Amino acid sequence: MIKNLILVGTGGFIGSVARYYLSLIVTKIFPLTFPVGTFTVNILGSFLIGLIYETTEQYPPLVGARLFLATGFCGGFTTFSALSLESLSLLEKNEYLLFIGYVLSSIIIGIISVVLGIQVGKWLG
Repeated sequence: MIKNLILVGTGGFIGSVARYYLSLIVTKIFPLTFPVGTFTVNILGSFLIGLIYETTEQYPPLVGARLFLATGFCGGFTTFSALSLESLSLLEKNEYLLFIGYVLSSIIIGIISVVLGIQVGKWLG
């Protein structure tokens, strides 16, 4: 049990730091009103969790890797709570079209990214 907590906590720490830096870099490259940093992190994280899920599903001994990478890293890396806060901010700024585009594209492209990650995992396996 302690081992699993350490795997998840360590993965979450690394994922959170990676999210912070990637979001900063993307936002600096693309300084838009649209929250492109969080959007990029959520789409990439969705792809990665699909890939990790499929890869570890094929190899049951990788349960520890799934805890570290999917639950820990991707849990810390993806930012649904940030997406929710930024969506509210867009609404408060009366940016209704950006709000709709951001929420719908994050969810739809996020789900597509999970499917692509699973497919890549099957292809690699």
